[in-house]
Amino acid sequence: MHIRGAVLAGLVAVMSVAVDAQWAQYTPKSTPRTSDGRPNLNAPVPRSASRKPDLSGVWQIEASPIPELIKLLPGGENGLGEDLPNKHFIDIYADYDFGKEPLTPDAAAANMAMLKRGLATHSEDPNIRCMPDGFPLVQTIPVPFKIVQTSGLTLVLAESSTTFRQIFTDGRPLPRDPQPSWMGSSVGHWEGDTFVVQTVGLNDRAALDAMGHRHSAAMTVTERYHRRDFGHMDIEMTFDDPNTFTTPLTVHLPAVLRPETDLIEYFCAENEKDRDHLPSRLAPSDNPDAGTR
Repeated sequence: MHIRGAVLAGLVAVMSVAVDAQWAQYTPKSTPRTSDGRPNLNAPVPRSASRKPDLSGVWQIEASPIPELIKLLPGGENGLGEDLPNKHFIDIYADYDFGKEPLTPDAAAANMAMLKRGLATHSEDPNIRCMPDGFPLVQTIPVPFKIVQTSGLTLVLAESSTTFRQIFTDGRPLPRDPQPSWMGSSVGHWEGDTFVVQTVGLNDRAALDAMGHRHSAAMTVTERYHRRDFGHMDIEMTFDDPNTFTTPLTVHLPAVLRPETDLIEYFCAENEKDRDHLPSRLAPSDNPDAGTR
């Protein structure tokens, strides 16, 4: 197993821990159906009052074929999780041969140092400290996310860590000096039937993928959402970061609608320490009668 596969074998197993969506076997009445009563994912694209495609729904990034995943994770198929992931969740550079990634010299050196460390203690994995996954990783994790489209605002609700993104479509410009955050600041507009989103203000604490590749706070992201039919959507993400990439990096992420389920809240509390610092009269007690009168 080469150095990249060795890191992935341990790391993907750690990161693939999010619970799957719940609310099983409920299909909205507006969902088109086939003659046998099943959701018709090939039905025409639904449209909003403005006649633009309505992207609303529960989506999940489609898994890559197992042979492609095994190339990235040789011998590690048991660590792929319950839902098979997309290759770009595992490695944002999956389309490049190892060592041929479009990285600046400094970023390439940092990447190689990370691989040599092997993340043996997983100390660089934000999930271990119950930190948010951050964008774009939050959208490529093999769990659902929900799009809620309104006239002036589109929300992307992620089941992972119960986080959200706000994409403003009310004509406001991107902030000139955004406060760095895990999800960044986003505005969107339509180009024909394609929804184009620009995001700035991302902090440099989140990883780009499960492998742990990083980016700088200068990174901007342009997304293009094109709903092909009722149940299928193409998502293109272009990352522009002169501190990390020698040329803008573009990945393609097909998404499939999950019409018979919905999100469930998911919180990570493995690193919770507040309880130990609470006054004894406020802290939970092992005595079931404590606090009663």
